[in-house]
Amino acid sequence: MIYTLTMNAAIDLNLSCAEVESEKVNRVSESDYSPNGKAINVSIVLDHFGVDSVAMGVFGGFTGKHIVECLKEKGINVHPFYIDGRTRINVFVSDGDKEYKFVSKGGFVSQDVKNDILASIRGASDMEYLIISGSLPPGVEAEYLDQIMAACKENHVEVILDISDRHLTHLLTNKPLLIKPNDDELLSVFGLHAATHEQALDSLETLHSLGAQNVLLTLGRHGMYFSNGESVHFCNAPEIKLHSSACAGDAALAAFLSLWLKDRSKIQEAIQVASAVGADVAASSGVGELALYPQLVTMASARRVA
Repeated sequence: MIYTLTMNAAIDLNLSCAEVESEKVNRVSESDYSPNGKAINVSIVLDHFGVDSVAMGVFGGFTGKHIVECLKEKGINVHPFYIDGRTRINVFVSDGDKEYKFVSKGGFVSQDVKNDILASIRGASDMEYLIISGSLPPGVEAEYLDQIMAACKENHVEVILDISDRHLTHLLTNKPLLIKPNDDELLSVFGLHAATHEQALDSLETLHSLGAQNVLLTLGRHGMYFSNGESVHFCNAPEIKLHSSACAGDAALAAFLSLWLKDRSKIQEAIQVASAVGADVAASSGVGELALYPQLVTMASARRVA
């Protein structure tokens, strides 16, 4: 069974305006809010592809209750851990040309809750994979992830990481099954670049040398790379009209895993679907309905490049 872990869940409020001006009333033409949190998005998209998962997450207040209820309505198995504070609300504003992102820090997570999460990982007899994705809220230090990795090792669980904390460099010594950095995280966490094909190949090689078994490197509209240490594959990104980049990387990861975890030889098919799904979500509010990706798959072309 696949488990996902979201330490810093959120409700995403997506707003569309004709223009955004200071000290003026900016009229909203469209608004939408959705349950969010990077690993929560992974569970939602896995469910869309018929893959069951258990969504572990930290929730609090009326906002946290809303997310749990939304996931249950979708038929997703939720394992909540509750805090006294409120789950955060993030705001994304698009004026049709630019996107403005306002991201909150989240509620405080106590030591008792952190202990409960570790105990749940150690006690989950059906956990095969744990996807850890997203930022860390107040009360959760980066070193806590070492404890999670240790608990997974004790329980023979493969770990997939999609985090932007600099501590990721250290976590790679635990040889996670897969990591999914984007180009910004590649630079901010590892000091590596992917502006050219040669730079991307060098960066992938470095990530493997640090301990990553497999790497899915997403570059937004510039496509994505996958490397397993023996071969490298690239897929372009279908052209879309950007609505919101929020959730796109999470959806791409879930789409990739929905195929790759079943058959690790289907690399090119997996990154084609991942690229199409990421583009579909970028053209939508939140995760959206995922109605466009079958058409977008025909615009995505994957090939081995090394």
